[in-house]
Amino acid sequence: MTGKSSEEQLLEFLYACPVGLIECDLTGDIALMNPHAMQHLLPLAGPRDAGNLFTAFEQHAPELRSIVAGYAAATGKICDGHRIFVDLGQGRRAQAPKVLACTIVKLGADRLMVTLSDISQQVVQEERLRQADTWFATLLDGVNEYAALSITPDGRIASANACFTKQTGRDCTAVTGHNLADVLDSDTSGGDLRLDEQLEIAARDGWHLQEGWQQRADGERYWCQRLVVARSEGDGPRPTGFSVILRDVPRREAAAEDMRRLLTCDHLTGASNRRHFSQIMEREQAHWRELRQSLSLIVLDLDHFKAVNDTHGHPVGDVLLRRVAEVCTLLLPPRGIFARLGGEEFGVLLPRFDHEQAIGLADDMRKAIAALELDTPRGPLKVTASLGCATLDEAGGSIDAVIALADKRLYAAKREGRNRVYRSTACAA
Repeated sequence: MTGKSSEEQLLEFLYACPVGLIECDLTGDIALMNPHAMQHLLPLAGPRDAGNLFTAFEQHAPELRSIVAGYAAATGKICDGHRIFVDLGQGRRAQAPKVLACTIVKLGADRLMVTLSDISQQVVQEERLRQADTWFATLLDGVNEYAALSITPDGRIASANACFTKQTGRDCTAVTGHNLADVLDSDTSGGDLRLDEQLEIAARDGWHLQEGWQQRADGERYWCQRLVVARSEGDGPRPTGFSVILRDVPRREAAAEDMRRLLTCDHLTGASNRRHFSQIMEREQAHWRELRQSLSLIVLDLDHFKAVNDTHGHPVGDVLLRRVAEVCTLLLPPRGIFARLGGEEFGVLLPRFDHEQAIGLADDMRKAIAALELDTPRGPLKVTASLGCATLDEAGGSIDAVIALADKRLYAAKREGRNRVYRSTACAA
């Protein structure tokens, strides 16, 4: 035994703990806070009351108040690793934005324990990996058509594949160790970025895509797409190298559109993919915080779709999914986004649509889906959908909360009999 009192041991733990610890009541009034928590909270609070958790986070995470208020259980984990993106008004900066992970546990009737940890670097690494995975996944089917190089952090070629020789006429072993900018002659007169500028953007954003004229070893010019992807090993802030993909594209506009589709669209239906949908939601969330204009979400799920695949086969199910995407996309307002979230579930993001407008559009989509009829070897096939709507205002500005609320209403519509939009006179779940 050390002979120290429990109070002394507690103080030592609070000071030594590598994450922020806060104890507060259900209204957010803070009773205890360790130094790490102060370092996170005080800059965020600004002129607001730093003695109240919700007030301190009012600008950056206003949803915390509603998340806590909506938790009905007597005790338990209210949220786990909820991400708070912090903007201290510094404008564009070389470093990645700060991201805090917030976990809130309800210990009793009027007692909360909150942890805050800085996960900024983790988020940067995750984004880089997502970007790299997305791009390289699009290349797998035609990997032999792409020249691939591995580049050191200072821009030198570490290795190149055989397709590099085929595309450029330069021996892939002879160029190893040379600076890529010296090997590849790019036309920067039209505004194309230099290689060092592309590497810098890729280091900051995870990847960079550029199209421009490239020159082969015999002097012939060709139109080339150049993708630079940052690769990172470990937890350092800078990449440990880059991968460069070169693609010889005969038609500039068609090839660029093809690449954009690969990044943003679902391969089966042509609707936005889940990742692109999430990015648009985050962008619209930022607009909502600035302008407080309405932002609505619709989620829809086809009723008994498993039975369609089981009875008619997956090819028929695929055709049905494409038809659903087509009829719903035709109903979208100019800024609306229609996405396939997975399987037979779709999402609709509606900037500047309030709750009643979203319900109206959801019902139009429901009717359009119900009117579809497919001819199949087993006879005509019809399908219905259940839909749920929610607004970002209802969810306190939280993307996770608005998705959860729309999902809850979707499944309420299914419980009520399917082929309907969930409605509540109180506009509540």
